[in-house]
Amino acid sequence: MKYNFNFFHYPVLLKEVIKALNINHKRSNGIYVDCTFGGGGHSLKILKSLSNKGKLIALEKDPLSIINSKKIKDSRFSIFNTSFVNLEKILLKNNIKYVDGILMDLGISLMQINDINRGFSFKLNGFLDMRINNTQGLSAKEWLVKAEEKNIFNVIKKYGEEKYAFNIAKNIILYRKIKPILTTFQLSKIIQESIKYKKCKGHLSTKTFQAIRIFINNELEELKIGLKIAFNKISKNGRLVIISFHSLEDKIVKKFMKSKLNFNIKKKKFSIKLFRKIKPNRFEIFSNSHSRSAIMRYIERIF
Repeated sequence: MKYNFNFFHYPVLLKEVIKALNINHKRSNGIYVDCTFGGGGHSLKILKSLSNKGKLIALEKDPLSIINSKKIKDSRFSIFNTSFVNLEKILLKNNIKYVDGILMDLGISLMQINDINRGFSFKLNGFLDMRINNTQGLSAKEWLVKAEEKNIFNVIKKYGEEKYAFNIAKNIILYRKIKPILTTFQLSKIIQESIKYKKCKGHLSTKTFQAIRIFINNELEELKIGLKIAFNKISKNGRLVIISFHSLEDKIVKKFMKSKLNFNIKKKKFSIKLFRKIKPNRFEIFSNSHSRSAIMRYIERIF
């Protein structure tokens, strides 16, 4: 079992995730799934918590993360370059009916944010790509070239909850008539010039960048599908753990969990245990500012 710990980013709510997955000595022989491998930090900690008989399956859309995962030399670990919407297919191929715990960390990793070729950050000047899997689908710059003003407005308003969505969409159209919007700095400049009142929490570009990334990667629709599949693949007393990073994700997670809180009259008990939400403490936020918006929720399947 060889790990290069310097290669992986520090994951959000690491101790809390292991506790939520309930990987104790009685359950360390189980099968667990990391639906979003990312920088690999959570996967490494799960592997360290498992016995020699345990198993970890990881899924990851980003081809670069798949390459980086090859640093892990562990027979208990396997990874697949796919979205978590394909979890059931992956488990079937591996003759696995149910698993003991599933983690879905919905944030993008620092490795992705800090890569100027990915276009996720308005703080770094790079080409506007924003695809998690940059070998499939339209990039953000390709979409911005073709999209109608109404479509751009709807995306920014719906997925970014940006009150200046109309101004931003209008100015994107005006700007691209002069020259194509190819870089993060170009887009960020348009956004900042579109917002009248400069006083707000965080950077003015945050909500629009978030909105376009969510749209390009179909993140919310995949989350709705992925939650249903994941819950159906958890064994009795297994746990589903989700870390979200903005209100739209958290609303979907919370609504899904509440929908599973059904009382079975025959068995005279609820189908799940619903746990409270958990947020990073001030020490984690101080050491990793990207964790400040994280919210973890988890449920345990009773039958």
